[in-house]
Amino acid sequence: MIEKTVAEIAVALNAGDISSVELTQTYLDRITQFNGELNAYITVCADSALRQAKTADEKRAKGSNSPLLGVPLAHKDIFCTNGVTTTCGSRMLHNFVAPYDATVVEKFNDAGAIMLGKTNMDEFAMGSSNETSFFGPVKNPWDTKRVPGGSSGGSAVAVAANLCAMATGTDTGGSIRQPAAFCGITGFKPSYGRVSRWGMIAFASSLDQAGSLCKTAEDAALMTNVMAGLDKKDSTSIDKPVEDYTASLSDSLDGLKIGVPKQHFTEGLTAGVEQTLREALKEYENLGATITEIDLPNNHLSVSAYYVVAPAEASANLSRYDGVRYGYRCKDPADLEDMYKRTRSEGFGEEVKRRIMVGTYALSAGFYDAYYRKAQKIRRLIKNDFIDAFDKVDVIIGPTSPHTAFEIGAKTDPVTMYLEDIYTIAVNLAGLPGISIPAGMADGLPVGMHIVGSDFAEAKVLNVAHQFQLQTDWHQHKPTAFGKEN
Repeated sequence: MIEKTVAEIAVALNAGDISSVELTQTYLDRITQFNGELNAYITVCADSALRQAKTADEKRAKGSNSPLLGVPLAHKDIFCTNGVTTTCGSRMLHNFVAPYDATVVEKFNDAGAIMLGKTNMDEFAMGSSNETSFFGPVKNPWDTKRVPGGSSGGSAVAVAANLCAMATGTDTGGSIRQPAAFCGITGFKPSYGRVSRWGMIAFASSLDQAGSLCKTAEDAALMTNVMAGLDKKDSTSIDKPVEDYTASLSDSLDGLKIGVPKQHFTEGLTAGVEQTLREALKEYENLGATITEIDLPNNHLSVSAYYVVAPAEASANLSRYDGVRYGYRCKDPADLEDMYKRTRSEGFGEEVKRRIMVGTYALSAGFYDAYYRKAQKIRRLIKNDFIDAFDKVDVIIGPTSPHTAFEIGAKTDPVTMYLEDIYTIAVNLAGLPGISIPAGMADGLPVGMHIVGSDFAEAKVLNVAHQFQLQTDWHQHKPTAFGKEN
């Protein structure tokens, strides 16, 4: 049962082939068995999960059949969960127990989903490899010597290793899509504002967006149906009607116009990934789509702009962690200033401190215009490039990452690590929806294909991804050691 998709599990639960309690226990047993090796979960909520599962079974017995009722999921440990530790992968919040649920968590609770626990992540979502977590690196189930991608690496691994049926994640510069690519699963980031950010611990407020990690585009559609919608508690949430994202999954792709950015098939892309993507694009031609090369002339500036805007916003957002109200506090401070300094020095990891310093510098007097304001202007140019492109094509397709998962500890230079998200960052700067789906294998490791749509074209992106998955079985490939039920 654990190898089935969320859609298939929902059918099985409704048919009475398995109970939510039985299914939940199966996942909990697998977490006990494998989490020590993979480090995907920070917190496991076994008792409360089983209670939720029992309630779900009782609701089904009374006739309720909502799609996600009784389906076990994991939440990235960036979402506040009432009464459960929310660490954000940091020592700073290692003892923080949120007094409320994030809107995303609340919506899944209302849908009857079962929370198995909270997944590991790069500290404050700052990283592309899940190596910066205070709780240790997460291991890729395809090869435990390799990274799973970040920052939502724990969620991606939990899905890939069948330690949950689905998981939430957040994406600031590629943090859902890149780990999905590295772990051979589906990762979907909706348009900025489509899903509430309330109760999601902020990294960069104009870029952060909640999304889903799961096995298929159909599962992502089911999750988005639950997550999407206006939240009056979130000023960045859009007042736009929520579609049924499953309704158009079966639409024909005949006549679809696909744009392939020439900037994504240049130096830096490995031969294996490029070949896989070229073959995947042929599948779309077989489905009736036309492929056109497009130009995103300012794409090469996206990493530079992002690493000014994101750290600047992080510097402001993380100023609240001072040791006074909650979270970590240094021992025996001499005075208030000493407490501030030592708490932040001891509580934050090296990457977080690096980004705070960069962001503070970019916002400081004399440098604001030179860096932050200029980065925002470049951001506008990048957005305009996408607007122009979508006048000519329906979706844009390219690689999610320039290569497959790399070895833990292989990239120690910060700049080299920052370039990991070179194909995904621009989509966050523009606020567009994007999905990564398995497109094949290279050197025995999964390759992700990145599909991008125009503003609030979630349904189109999911449709294009789903049609590919109907024609191929790459999304069904599983890591040998962890993929099958014992």
